[in-house]
Amino acid sequence: MRACVDIGGTKVAVSLSADSASPLIGRRSEPTAKTGDNDAVAVQIMRLVDEICAEQHIDSATIDRVGVSSAGPFELRDGLVELATPNICGGIAGPARGLPNEWMTALLEAPLARRFAHVRVENDAVAALEAERRWGALQGSDHCAYVTWSTGVGVGLCVEGRVLRGKNGNAGHAGHSFVVDGDANALCGCGNVGDVEGLAAGNAIARRFGHPAAHLFAGAARGDPEALATTDALCRVMGRMLYNLIATLDLERISLGGSVFWNNRDFLLPRLQAQIDGKLTALTRGAVLVPAGLGDTVGDYGALALLD
Repeated sequence: MRACVDIGGTKVAVSLSADSASPLIGRRSEPTAKTGDNDAVAVQIMRLVDEICAEQHIDSATIDRVGVSSAGPFELRDGLVELATPNICGGIAGPARGLPNEWMTALLEAPLARRFAHVRVENDAVAALEAERRWGALQGSDHCAYVTWSTGVGVGLCVEGRVLRGKNGNAGHAGHSFVVDGDANALCGCGNVGDVEGLAAGNAIARRFGHPAAHLFAGAARGDPEALATTDALCRVMGRMLYNLIATLDLERISLGGSVFWNNRDFLLPRLQAQIDGKLTALTRGAVLVPAGLGDTVGDYGALALLD
């Protein structure tokens, strides 16, 4: 048996599966642990595995493979992944960010590897990219990306059929690319002021505008002028990031997921595509944005895709 783990800045979800052809079972989800010692997330994952096994009448000792799809960035210590995730580790940006801990990193792979025989950790957008290429909207595409617009903003990249990972598995962190200067209200959890995530991520929307993304986009869909203006500004930030990915890597297809996008996809997709169409057509002609084929299960199947 194998465990499939999806770690985000808001929640941790754990499911079990016999193999990649079997359905996920016993899914449990709860808010990501952010207090106590900095191994709290790993301890949470192991507890959830045990709880699911008890519920499903499975011997937890039979869980020997764990795929972990996690928001990054990562740091490697003795070759093992620790999370340096701005929406989990409060020590990175400091008290101004409002997280209830002073962690610079969160231990992850080392505690899991002490219990499970095989552990694979990948950036959640990379894992989702692999799942989308295998089962979702990126099947058959060798020049593509997966982008999550959720609590944070993450990207998984594939060029010439090769998934890009980088020296520490952090390739694709375009959410931390700078967009503006001097906007003190755009503090990202990484410490940057004015990057894409600090301006447009789900937690940034709530922090900057005083209400959650769902409220903002609902107002825009009703035609509220202020909400529409704010939404257009957010789509410019995200759309330009998407354009830059296409222009830099010559991509043909980008699959979009994450709670902010997914819950508002019919409203957001044409606005994001409009930020790409007609700009330097030698690069953008034929480049399309599509909703994630795996929908809101892409994180769960991303973890499963890591285990083949």
